[in-house]
Amino acid sequence: MREHVSEKNRGLMTSILDENASLPPGLLRTSAERFEKLPGYPFAPRYRDVGGARMHYVEQGWGDVILCLHGEPTWSYLYRKMIPMLATMHRVIAPDFIGFGRSDKYENDAEYSFRRHLDQLRSLLDQLRLSNITLVCQDWGGLLGLSLVGEQPERFLRLVILNTALPVGEPMGDGFMEWRAYALRTPDMAVGRLVARAVPGLEPEVIAAYDAPFPDARYKAGVRTFPSLVPLKAEDPGVAEMKRAREILSRWSKPALVAFSDNDPVLGGGEMFFSALIPSSEKPVIIRDAGHFLQEQKGEEIAQLILDFIARHPAARITSSFKPTTFW
Repeated sequence: MREHVSEKNRGLMTSILDENASLPPGLLRTSAERFEKLPGYPFAPRYRDVGGARMHYVEQGWGDVILCLHGEPTWSYLYRKMIPMLATMHRVIAPDFIGFGRSDKYENDAEYSFRRHLDQLRSLLDQLRLSNITLVCQDWGGLLGLSLVGEQPERFLRLVILNTALPVGEPMGDGFMEWRAYALRTPDMAVGRLVARAVPGLEPEVIAAYDAPFPDARYKAGVRTFPSLVPLKAEDPGVAEMKRAREILSRWSKPALVAFSDNDPVLGGGEMFFSALIPSSEKPVIIRDAGHFLQEQKGEEIAQLILDFIARHPAARITSSFKPTTFW
């Protein structure tokens, strides 16, 4: 039995080495075998080249587009409970940012930047020709997704904002600073264990699924760098983009739903900021008994919330009343 397992591991390592041998120096690709039979994640992989790196995304269903953006240190697996429900009536796109999930990963921390992440996301949307988008964003999915709203407001029809922020150089709370310090001193972060700490009772198979994209520390440069890319000073990269996003959102007239969990030690309470910022936002919804990874704990509840929100604001009614001059 021990000899059989060893042979299997050797085969998997050979597959990883073969796949990475064809890539440019400094770019890594997680072997497909690590994503086989993940619990609750039967979706066929799809890929697009975004500036020389391969970005993975899930695509399910037909109709109006719902774009689901994950945060740190997760990937599209976080949305697995929501995708089937949303796809019954809509076309769901759930990408993995470069450095995460099934997407390629730069080995060098310095290859990651706010602007590069944003340009890669926009490249994916351009290639898929996505418009009239309902954005669903959480954590870094909000920093990047809402920044793209700031640059291309006409592309988005509705906003669903979950546990995120739009920092423009002001001090962050103690919870975030502790998390940032931990990420900086932990080059080989145990991703699955981190998610499990925030989600009590998480099954071992699900913990392993969150670890699947990262065979070793070389694949975790994106995970390591995301916290340090949050702008803490006015001159930091990303501030201009997020200031623009705040400006656009302060005049947003299309539908917006803000839903935050009640037990997020990093971003808790942020619903009041977005509710005050966005004139058209509905009364904030508090997702009870959930932490930072609220899609993991309350995925079905949030998916139903989104379906009801879209039903209240059909596309025909929005586009007939929308005046583009509102935004420039």
